Amino acid sequence: MKVGRALISVSDKAGVVELARGLVALGVSILSTGGTARLLEKEGVRATEVSAHTGFPEMLDGRVKTLHPAIHGGILARRDLREHMAAIAAAGIAPIDLVVVNLYPFQATVADPECRVEEAVENIDIGGPALLRAAAKNHAGVAVVVDPDDYARVLEEIGASGGVGEATRFALAKKVFAHTAAYDGAIANYLSSLDAERKRRAWPDVLNLQFVKRQDMRYGENPHQSAAFYRDQRPAAGSLAGFVQIQGKELSYNNVADADAAWECVKSFTEPACVIVKHANPCGAAIGESALAAYRKAFATDPVSAFGGILAFNRALERAAAEEIGKQFAEVIVAPRAQAGARELFAGKQNLRLLEVPLAHEPRGFDLKRVGGGLLVQDSDAGEPAQKDLTVVTKKAPSEAQWADLLFAWRVAKFVKSNAIVFCRGGATVGVGAGQMSRVDSARIAAIKAQNAGLSLKGSVVASDAFFPFRDGLDAVIDAGAVAVIQPGGSVRDDEVVAAANERGVAMVLTGMRHFRH
Repeated sequence: MKVGRALISVSDKAGVVELARGLVALGVSILSTGGTARLLEKEGVRATEVSAHTGFPEMLDGRVKTLHPAIHGGILARRDLREHMAAIAAAGIAPIDLVVVNLYPFQATVADPECRVEEAVENIDIGGPALLRAAAKNHAGVAVVVDPDDYARVLEEIGASGGVGEATRFALAKKVFAHTAAYDGAIANYLSSLDAERKRRAWPDVLNLQFVKRQDMRYGENPHQSAAFYRDQRPAAGSLAGFVQIQGKELSYNNVADADAAWECVKSFTEPACVIVKHANPCGAAIGESALAAYRKAFATDPVSAFGGILAFNRALERAAAEEIGKQFAEVIVAPRAQAGARELFAGKQNLRLLEVPLAHEPRGFDLKRVGGGLLVQDSDAGEPAQKDLTVVTKKAPSEAQWADLLFAWRVAKFVKSNAIVFCRGGATVGVGAGQMSRVDSARIAAIKAQNAGLSLKGSVVASDAFFPFRDGLDAVIDAGAVAVIQPGGSVRDDEVVAAANERGVAMVLTGMRHFRH
């Protein structure tokens, strides 16, 4: 497949001049449209306007320019069928061997909350997707490029052989169909989110999503299940999907799920922090003066559960931290960076997976949960009330140190499976009860775990992810040693629970916000 003629029409002009100049130097003639043609002319790159090629001027403010048999016939003619090639020759249509197109920026346009419907509609590309789909369909004889990152690859192959190889044409065609599918999906999402008065609603009537496979998993949650890891087409900054694996075995399905839970929790802190996760629940979390100090405190919460756990840090790992971590078995370590000394020590542990993820504190976009025959979608649980927004409802108010621990405990509780009870003291968890059917059982389990770890809960504070429906759960945490409690409130028995807190002489703070995590 040789490239003699290329059609270039792009909205994103990045790199297009260099591409066109390189093509001309290789003897390829260029067809172009509108702004692209004007840019190439300004830069001294020879190009023929599409209207001159078709003999039909652009019309309707540029809405109609490439929708013409002289263009689509040149793209869609099968090079392996004599009758196709004879038909376009008889019609005076020249083959087009390379199509370089990217589309009007619809997604960027509607991302602006001030975007008007009329503006959004004008940014729905018609000719561009038609060109891309035609060229991708006929990839056996035509190369198609939608991503500027592929310009260099295409130029290199044409320079080496005069054409674009079969494997590359197929790869480019697949990318095009994924791109146009996402583009049309974005249009459908936007339009179906408008009500009869053209006002935008939070959720569209039709939801189109696109994820790109990052890697196959060895298996799913269990060995008899197959699995793969897909990332968002445009993952949020600081999301786990952007990890770089520095060392270790292939990640498993459970490794990725638990690493995400640990990373989302640890990146919610601005202080140096460590979070240890086991089976999707933090079994230890702490802040400290350094990653090493935070790790020691987090590990002390539950050393038994920490064995084979997932460790996440929001600071670079130094050699001293790596030496301490190396005393126990960890499945995965996630950090923004591991310094040379830490990498050297970890290199001796072949089973340890070390991941680096750029640190950012942005919440994820939205959460998905598959159910039978459908999908639940919600905003991420990004709520984080400040101390000034909280209400002290007891006669006794928290001390300054207790306030700090209450806010820390509340942040950790958001990442613990419901029903969640989290005891904290000195910027560290000292007992975690997770995922029980009753809140009082979570309280009892947290106390048992603290006792097993040799930790005293005397003088600790407690966070409950949802309200106490009865006073029994409150009594359980106070009996264990808690002196201050943070909880959402909202129970019909709030007065009873507050009275119990006053009776027991503890401070209680209400957030007005719960953190269920199922």
